[in-house]
Amino acid sequence: MPRITFVTRQGKSCDFDVTSGDTLLEIAWRHDLDMEGACEGSMACSTCHVIVEAQWFDRLPPASEDEEDMLDLAWGVAPTSRLGCQVVVTDALDGMVVSLPRETTNQMEE
Repeated sequence: MPRITFVTRQGKSCDFDVTSGDTLLEIAWRHDLDMEGACEGSMACSTCHVIVEAQWFDRLPPASEDEEDMLDLAWGVAPTSRLGCQVVVTDALDGMVVSLPRETTNQMEE
C-alpha cells in the first residue's frame, strides 16, 4: 500500500496510506484536505492543482495537452505542477510528496 504525503497550504505535512489506482484528488477528498476539485475530476478546472516534489515528478506519466492547458489557468504554477485528478497513485509512487498551492483559481465560476 503506497504512502503519500500532502503538504497543506499552511505547511502541515499529512501522511496517508492510500490505495493504488486512486487519484490525488480522490485521496484529498477522502481525508478532507482543502482541494476543491470543482469539476469532480473531469479536467475542466484547475482547482485540484498540486505541486509534486521534484524527485517524484519524472516518475509520473507526462501530462496530456488538455492537462497542460488547464494548468495554464492555475494560480502559482511551478515546473512540477500537475492536476490532482490526473495523477493516479501506483506502488511506484510510495513516499511521494505533493504540496497544495496557496491559492486556486476556479475557472468554472468566471
